[in-house]
Amino acid sequence: MNPPKVDDLDYIHFLVAARKEFTCTEAARSHPEEDGPAHDAFTRLLQRRPPDTEALWQEAEPAVNPGDGLLILDDTTLDKPYANEIEHVTWHWSGKHDDVVKGINLLTLLWRGSSEKGPAGDPSSEEEPEESSSEEPRRETHVPCDFRLYEKDGKTKNEHLREMLDKASDREFGPEYVVFDSWYSGLDNLKKVRDLGWTFFTRLKKNRKVNPDDTHNRQIQEIEIPEEGRVVHLKGYGFVKVFRTDSTDGDAEDGDPGESKEKNIQYWATNNLEMTEEKREELARRAWGVETYHRRLKQYCGVERSQCQSAEAQHNHIQMSIRAFLRLELHRVETALSFYESKTAIIREAIRAYLADPTHVLPSSA
Repeated sequence: MNPPKVDDLDYIHFLVAARKEFTCTEAARSHPEEDGPAHDAFTRLLQRRPPDTEALWQEAEPAVNPGDGLLILDDTTLDKPYANEIEHVTWHWSGKHDDVVKGINLLTLLWRGSSEKGPAGDPSSEEEPEESSSEEPRRETHVPCDFRLYEKDGKTKNEHLREMLDKASDREFGPEYVVFDSWYSGLDNLKKVRDLGWTFFTRLKKNRKVNPDDTHNRQIQEIEIPEEGRVVHLKGYGFVKVFRTDSTDGDAEDGDPGESKEKNIQYWATNNLEMTEEKREELARRAWGVETYHRRLKQYCGVERSQCQSAEAQHNHIQMSIRAFLRLELHRVETALSFYESKTAIIREAIRAYLADPTHVLPSSA
C-alpha cells in the first residue's frame, strides 16, 4: 500500500493560511509542489483519521496549566444552510440568527489561563484590524482541550458535558472554576462538578426554585438579592450563592434587551459561598472568552466551510480547524499579533512575491 501523500499538518497549515476557501480542492491547488497531491488525497486524509479528540489534546496539553485557570463549556452551531447531503447536519437553535437553522452543533471544553508575557490584547475585542486594548494588563490564553459533536439521536448535550468533565479529571485538571451557561445548569451537571471536587459558576433560569429563608421554595425571580449576592438553598442541590445583575451588553438570558427592563435580568450561581460581587464580575468577563473563541474559529479557521459529506470527514475537518485555531492563538499570546494581523502577514508575502514579478500586465504597445 502506498503511503499517504498528505498528513494532518499539511491540512492544518493550509487552514491557518487560507482566507476564503477552506476546501480540499483549494488545499490541493495551494500545495507548494508543482506536482503536488490531488484534492482526493486531502479528502482521504479527512476520512481515514480516527474520529476522536486525542490529537487535539496532544497539542493542547503543553499549553495548559491543569491546576489553574478556568474550564469553560459552551456550544455553538456551525451554519450549513445548503447542506442537504452532509452527515451530522440537523436543525439547531442559533443565537447568531436568533432562530432554528441547519448546521452542526459543536460543544467545546475551553481552558482559559493567563500569561504575564507583556502588554495584552483584550481577547473579547473583535474589532479588526486591531484587537488590542490597554485596559487588560495580562494576555490570557484560550486553549480548546476537548470537543464533541451533538447528534440528536445520540448522547444529549448534558451527557457530552459530563463526559468531557470526567475526561478533564482523568487528565488531572484542577480548575479554579468550571463555567457554563444556564442551558447546562441542571442538577446532574452541578452535582458532577461538586463530585469532582471543583467549583462551578453558572447562570440560572429565572424560574429555578430556591429557598432563601428556610421556609419554602420559590422562583429565584421572586426573592430579593442584594448587590453582594445571597446564600440560598437550591432545590435538589444544596446551598449556593446567587447574584442578580441587569444586562447592559445585549447578552440577556431571556430576550432582546430592547423589549423590557425585566427581561435584561440575569441570575448567577456558584457553590463558592464566599464569592464577592467583584469576583463574579471578573468571572463573567472572562467567561465571555468562549464566545471570542467561537467567532475566531469560524472567521479565521474555516470550521464551517468544509463541504465533505461523510460524518468522519466533517469531524476531522472540525478537529483540524480547532488545531489551526490553537496555533493562531498561541502565536497571538506570544507576539501580541491578532488573528487578523497574523493571517494578513501570510498573504502579504504572496503579494510581495507577485509584485516582484507581476503576470497580469497589459500587452506592450511598442
